[in-house]
Amino acid sequence: MRTVNPPGNERPLAELYVEWLLTGGVEARVIETPGGPAGAGLRAAAWGRVAGNGTRAPVVLLSHLDVVPADAENWAIDPFAGAAVGGYVVGRGALDAKGVGVVHLLTLLELARRSAPLDRDVIFLATPDEETGGQDGAAFVLQHHPELVGGAEFLLTEGGGILVGEAGAPNVWGVTIAEKAPCWLRLTTEGRSGHASTAAGAGAVPQLVAALARLDSFSTPIRVTPEVANMFHRLAPLAAPEDRAGFADLAFGLETDPEFRRRFLAHGPRAALVRNTLNLTVLQAGSNTNVVPAQAHAEIDARLLPGDHCPDFIATVREALADPEVAIDVKLAFESLISPAETELFEAIVTVAAERDPGAFVVPRMIAGFTDAHYFRDLGIVAYGFVPRWLPASETHGVHGPNERISIENLEAGVETLVQILEVLGESGSGSASSR
Repeated sequence: MRTVNPPGNERPLAELYVEWLLTGGVEARVIETPGGPAGAGLRAAAWGRVAGNGTRAPVVLLSHLDVVPADAENWAIDPFAGAAVGGYVVGRGALDAKGVGVVHLLTLLELARRSAPLDRDVIFLATPDEETGGQDGAAFVLQHHPELVGGAEFLLTEGGGILVGEAGAPNVWGVTIAEKAPCWLRLTTEGRSGHASTAAGAGAVPQLVAALARLDSFSTPIRVTPEVANMFHRLAPLAAPEDRAGFADLAFGLETDPEFRRRFLAHGPRAALVRNTLNLTVLQAGSNTNVVPAQAHAEIDARLLPGDHCPDFIATVREALADPEVAIDVKLAFESLISPAETELFEAIVTVAAERDPGAFVVPRMIAGFTDAHYFRDLGIVAYGFVPRWLPASETHGVHGPNERISIENLEAGVETLVQILEVLGESGSGSASSR
């Protein structure tokens, strides 16, 4: 199903999910959501619930229905054909996040077939609009239908998984407890429009280009948060020998060891975890070669570490632009909240990891991206990014990239493992093992 956002058109998939749940005897419904062409009714969310015995608070399984675009020219097959090839499901959304939704859905169907209920309700929620911020998806559902997740204690969603170790290294079960926060900005300059054969001077485009050139040299300071320090401390035994001391005490290593600092910061995904980042992603101006445009726009995707705030970052950006006439508008911003790792759910994941994947490291982590989890953290729900699927690093590149795929074996193992985690979570005193 082609649920590319924008415009989304997620309703057919939401209806299919609900149909499957109802057929399996699971309470389910389609939830109306806004967005899309006025009155078209093309967007919706899917909700389902397998009731527990009510002795403990519910757990939510969250996924999203929308996907990013896919350029078929860069794919080996049609990205929307829904093809199963060589033991893999290949297509846009296989990893992000239709594969997640299918694992969650099959988990509920498996739980519904069991004679004895868990201690907790298990709630299925698949929302639209995640790829563009979730305002018309998760945020809308929580604002207008809070009863659907009322009283929930825990949530599992995308953003973490199992990284397969290479060359004999153990697997790493990465459980995301924190995410960087967006500070998406739109910059605008104004000038006089005119015929390109005669108009000259400081028009909107030259003004914007000059300001962006000054911003290009802008460098954000390094800051190691406690969550990132703990993450790399736990990963230190798996690091290259020359990096183990730096991983073990990241802030000290980055400050005192120039060679370690150079190696660490040369790795983009790691560098993004110790500083605020900003990337120029959109440029817009005229539409005709022979017309000088009256306006020029640029959009910046900035990601902030927990504890930093968009208004403060904007002040820093404005100083770097060195042009008070550049207007700055916020497209998307919210605060980054952190879920604790000392919970029954985290310990349940540790217990299952020890049983299913002996020798694996279970690591609470922060990611440079963000998911819809923050809407639930705002309500006090402990939200983790974790999907039990075993992926080598090479396969994770399919997220938002060409030839996105997930193995059928991973889908099956994901359902089995998630059911086991929920069973352990429902046991009194679950997760006695300690995390590594």
